[in-house]
Amino acid sequence: MEMRNAIFVLGTVVLLSVIAARATAANERRIRVLIVDGYSNHDWQQTTKLIRGVIEPTGLFEVAVSTAPPTAQSPGWDQWRPKFADYDVVIQTCNDIKGGPAWPAALQADFEAFVNNGGGVYVFHAGNNAFPAWPAYNEMIGLGWRTKEQGIALTIDKEEKIVPIAIGQGQGTGHGPRTDVVVHRLGDHAIHAGMPRAWMAADIEVYNYARGPAKNIEVLSYGLCERTKMNWPLEWTTTFGQGRVYTSTFGHVWKGDVQPKSMRCAGVQTLLPRVLQWLAKRPVDAPIAADFPTESAVSLRTEIKVVN
Repeated sequence: MEMRNAIFVLGTVVLLSVIAARATAANERRIRVLIVDGYSNHDWQQTTKLIRGVIEPTGLFEVAVSTAPPTAQSPGWDQWRPKFADYDVVIQTCNDIKGGPAWPAALQADFEAFVNNGGGVYVFHAGNNAFPAWPAYNEMIGLGWRTKEQGIALTIDKEEKIVPIAIGQGQGTGHGPRTDVVVHRLGDHAIHAGMPRAWMAADIEVYNYARGPAKNIEVLSYGLCERTKMNWPLEWTTTFGQGRVYTSTFGHVWKGDVQPKSMRCAGVQTLLPRVLQWLAKRPVDAPIAADFPTESAVSLRTEIKVVN
């Protein structure tokens, strides 16, 4: 009996050691990131280059890009099928707001399975505007650029309580001019750990009346829209199955923009790798640099090095 107990204990120790070693190895390898682009009413080519220029120098990420053909009639459309399951996080930038194609049904199913099984998704700026007719995508993003009949909206009152606005009330989604905006944190999310409670983001859009099902949603921060004189979410997360999704209005890159302030903002550049770590379910330990913005002043970094 004592021998059996000893063997059992030894086997348990070995098993736990193997599990711990695998967990350590998983945490030590670089996070695999797939950027999905190809069409948008924004400058998707520059967006991808700038994202890569921010995250690749950290050494934390292994980055690949899958570019969709621009229309469903374009060569290669029927063969375009990125393997989401090969990655930890997908950065989704496609936007069909100006008539781009919906993803094929098989690819939608692949994407849903990827997130449901634990994959992470960063809905990058204009990706929030995409695919209003795709129910699962609406659930993933929680809130998006939608008509007032396409879901509830959320605003934040003076006591920092989240107040829902019913379907059909108020307006469809919009935004005022891009401007520097004070970002107010809500709660103590791991992405924001160590950041000031308020900081100024450079040249961003505050989406008012972003709408959707808002299921399993956590609003991480908000900002004041001068046009509506109301506070609106700037960052939020949702869960979809076992997966995590992060959406924000940061990172606007319009056609013709060159090294936009929205991407050179030290706050946005600090957030990007931390968000990806959280989405990949890794420790969130990307550093918060000394040049992080204050509540009263933006902080802009030098030009982002991009590879053409």
